[in-house]
Amino acid sequence: MPMTVILSEDVAHLGQVGDVVSVREGYGRNFLVPRGLAIPASSRNLKVLEHQKTVLAGKRQKLMKAATEVAKKLADTSVTLARKAGDEDKLFGSVTNRDVADALALLGYKVDKRHVVIETPIKNLGVYTVDVKLHANVGAKVKVYVVAE
Repeated sequence: MPMTVILSEDVAHLGQVGDVVSVREGYGRNFLVPRGLAIPASSRNLKVLEHQKTVLAGKRQKLMKAATEVAKKLADTSVTLARKAGDEDKLFGSVTNRDVADALALLGYKVDKRHVVIETPIKNLGVYTVDVKLHANVGAKVKVYVVAE
């Protein structure tokens, strides 16, 4: 028997904040509602949702604008990471998304490590392009120079 809920947080493969979705009753009652990911879709909650959608639209607009400004600045940014390397320019270990996020933090950019996307592990010296996802629709590419210590 389906249950209608209003999502209060983004849920992967289900929807975004404010979406009214129909889910199985057990999933809604035992997982989504107790974790604060959703609230039951009563008539009162739906009225509150309409008000919150207008507020949320303005908030998303501001976040998108801020992310776009940061993306423009990050596009001109490069990061140099010094690592110990062995024969044939192979690193002892690898450069991770946390390393890139920490290096960006030293330059004054607050970027969460989960937003730094490294497609394949960086295990050699060289120049790499790393994606930084600042918003759902906004990203930037940062050059990462990996040099020997």
